[in-house]
Amino acid sequence: MDTRTCLAAAALWTASFPAHAQPGGGQASQKAKAQNVREIAFDATASFLKLPPNLFMGEGIGVASNSKGHVFVYTRSQATRLFEFDAKGNFVREIGEGLYGFAFAHAVRVDPQDNIWAVDEGTNMIIKFTPDGRVAMVLGHRPEPGDPPPTAPEPYILNRPTDVAWDAAGNIFISDGYGNSRVVKYDKNGRFIATAGSRGNGQGQLNLPHTIATDATGNVYVGDRSNNRIQVFDNDLKFKAIYDQVGAPWALCITPGPHQYLYSSNSFPDSNNSQLQDSTGEIYKMELDGTILGRFGHAGKKPGEFSTVHEIDCRVENELLVSEITTWRVQKITLHPEKGAK
Repeated sequence: MDTRTCLAAAALWTASFPAHAQPGGGQASQKAKAQNVREIAFDATASFLKLPPNLFMGEGIGVASNSKGHVFVYTRSQATRLFEFDAKGNFVREIGEGLYGFAFAHAVRVDPQDNIWAVDEGTNMIIKFTPDGRVAMVLGHRPEPGDPPPTAPEPYILNRPTDVAWDAAGNIFISDGYGNSRVVKYDKNGRFIATAGSRGNGQGQLNLPHTIATDATGNVYVGDRSNNRIQVFDNDLKFKAIYDQVGAPWALCITPGPHQYLYSSNSFPDSNNSQLQDSTGEIYKMELDGTILGRFGHAGKKPGEFSTVHEIDCRVENELLVSEITTWRVQKITLHPEKGAK
């Protein structure tokens, strides 16, 4: 397929969704309800990833790290691509070049065994790679030409999924997503177990579950973006709690134990109402019970500012990686919570 055909197909794919369901659509961001939140001091490095000559980053859709400190970036360029860098930011390799499951990147995560998981909104697929880059599992199915649109959620058919997480037993949790507004649980081998959620704004309902994370006890935290809240479910996907003080959660991340923290980004995209620029764009650090410990950052495109944070990696509590859509970059953030505001 030549470039013009690819672009035409992409335009057709985008046009097939209603306006509220366009890529990056829905409620973009919201001024947080929380007031008088402590500002956390931080440093930012915006150019630590080093690409080879004539290889460029596209939209910074997903970022994750493994146990060795290697960084994985899932990016939308002319083609969707998955890059690996070493701990110093040197380019290592591209994973899955030309893969059938790559069309419109949404998230990348690394599990406790250092397997790399790519979540592709365009193909409705979740692809698990072994640490050496071999495809080990596929969840979901890329629609074939002529396939009718799904009329109702099905166990193994995803509809524009957005993120993936795991519990200690290896069970897989997927936020599914733009089309289905639900969370799906599979066992470690990909066997369907349970689903929760439907489109709406009631307790346990979801409106664009955009990001997902799990804690050490197996609770599931869902960024219910267009409802401007985080919802918490237990390991069986039974509703537990709502946190609605930190705006629209574009990206969630939970640190490893023993004391775990929750990060949530109230991102500011270019398509947002410009009047919200001064009151959105920040990232919150929270206890798992929803207590807000502080916030940092604001909307903007300069180093140290945030332009549509789409994913956060928090393998180290106060050393974060944040991928940004509209500035085509990944920033390394070092928090200094003991210093307070700058």
